[in-house]
Amino acid sequence: MYAGAAVLLLLTMSLSGCVFWSDEEPSTPIENSPYPSIWERHTLEWQTNDTMSYLLEAGPYHALDVEEAFIEVDTSDVWETGPSQSTVHLSYWLPNNTLDGEQVPVIAIISPYYDYGPQGSESSPTNVVSAGRGEFIFRNFVPHGYALAQVAVFGTELSSGCFDYRGAGEGWGIHHAVEWLGSQEWSNGHVGLYGKSYEGATQWEAAAQASEYLKTIVPISGTTALHPLLYKNGSAEARSQVMHMNYFSSTVDYNEDDLDNVCPDIAEGLFAGPVTYIGGEMDPYMQNYYDERSHIDKAFGKWNGSIYWVQGMQDWNVDPHQVFGGPVGVNWYQEYIDAGYDVRGILGQWGHHYPDQVSSHDGIGSGNGLEARHNMTRWDWAQDLFEWFEYYLKGIGPKPDLTAQIQRSDGEWRIEETWPPRDVVWNDISLGNCTNQGNSWVGGAPVVGGVSEVIVECPAFDQDVHIAGLVRLHMLASAVYDGGQVFVEMQDSVTGVRIGHATMDIRYHSGGNEPTGVIPGQTVTMMMEFQGIDHLLPAGNGIKLVMTTSGKDYLAPACGAACPVHVHIIEDSILSLPLIDRDASNVLITPQRES
Repeated sequence: MYAGAAVLLLLTMSLSGCVFWSDEEPSTPIENSPYPSIWERHTLEWQTNDTMSYLLEAGPYHALDVEEAFIEVDTSDVWETGPSQSTVHLSYWLPNNTLDGEQVPVIAIISPYYDYGPQGSESSPTNVVSAGRGEFIFRNFVPHGYALAQVAVFGTELSSGCFDYRGAGEGWGIHHAVEWLGSQEWSNGHVGLYGKSYEGATQWEAAAQASEYLKTIVPISGTTALHPLLYKNGSAEARSQVMHMNYFSSTVDYNEDDLDNVCPDIAEGLFAGPVTYIGGEMDPYMQNYYDERSHIDKAFGKWNGSIYWVQGMQDWNVDPHQVFGGPVGVNWYQEYIDAGYDVRGILGQWGHHYPDQVSSHDGIGSGNGLEARHNMTRWDWAQDLFEWFEYYLKGIGPKPDLTAQIQRSDGEWRIEETWPPRDVVWNDISLGNCTNQGNSWVGGAPVVGGVSEVIVECPAFDQDVHIAGLVRLHMLASAVYDGGQVFVEMQDSVTGVRIGHATMDIRYHSGGNEPTGVIPGQTVTMMMEFQGIDHLLPAGNGIKLVMTTSGKDYLAPACGAACPVHVHIIEDSILSLPLIDRDASNVLITPQRES
């Protein structure tokens, strides 16, 4: 019944004057645009015989020999102990048009991963074009008159100073690198940053420093803040216990030169994970540690630049809530748009990968993007990014559309004004109308197959249902201890395919990073929010919720089997689905390799 009511509500909205965003003439190119319309790209010839994408037209220039720079930075006020003077090392390649006095923009990749790893098997240094990210920029953009720079953060490769894992010192060194790149005689003063994961985090660190030279960033599954990378509503990922030290052990050479890299934050990082996992957010010292390593909030309103956001919707390394979640009520993607920033997004059903690296996409599994694999690789990514960089780094061409390209779970791409869409209709499902398969305790003594779990199955929908956004589960629950955890996986009740997941420590039942605690026996409402979902559930299928004490990469609660959670599968426990209705006018056909 509720499925029919949701469809009726959607129809009512469309007839009552609510306007859904769409491009009325998607095939009409921008007047005098030098580029083919995005809607027509699938009709063009693309190079698809490599591991990455290429531009439609090769550039006229070639790269000059690599050059290197050592930038001296005053770090006397950065660390409590540590060197007062530190060095940032970078390497860069200029296009040959600079020999004629032309000034060019810079695309930089700032990373801890140069010369990274155990002795004898380190990655390449900055003066070698790195595989994947550096190679992509080198081949596509240097021939079109861009400089490529590869920058090593403090304490890595030939950069001295503390390895200050995403801390204030690291950001200070990054800032000086951006300033140097923007002020050289061969530079036009416009710097853009590119890269994935940690190399996306360094972009937000740079934005937080607000250099006038930093004109745009392209974070690909980039970490925006450390705490939400490792914790979600109090639930801790396993890597939260060792993250800082793992990086440190892979950046040092284990000789006397490393003494310059060891600073107090190494000790902080060693204890931050266990203290937070066991004690929650009660330790203000650890809170300071995480606050220092939150960058997206520091850049907001301070930095003046544009953002091309790239995120894997099935990325469980850097989860989608780095973009669409965070503190309760904060959707950073929309916050930046509403604040007047130029924001564009490409959001695919891939994992921790670039949009165009086909070999990486081959490793995904069912329920984690496999169903979209056939239409996943964006062979037009280089072209798309080129049009972005041309405008924001050179001032050439039309301003790119500030839209979100989003891929649905079945592989279909479409262009939305933003994501999650503004016109969602919330469909509330009472768990009292669903079937609870016996158990109502999550955690504690094993109940089913060695795992204590709760399985709730809701009735099938009588129409196709398009879920687009952040699903909510406001579920009544009680604990026998001041602690306990619920991990919920949402599945298709017919196929069993995973749709999405959410997790919460009951002490954080109001959501976010601040524990409100729970009195044993007290009933509270766990206000859970799922990671971003864009999924088509076909008519005749329903939703199944499988609740366990942990899942994906999350640890079981620190209190272990002593803290089961009693979940109330009753009328007042509500699952809320954000639904949209689309007529296919904004469906984007993407170029794909012929099979």
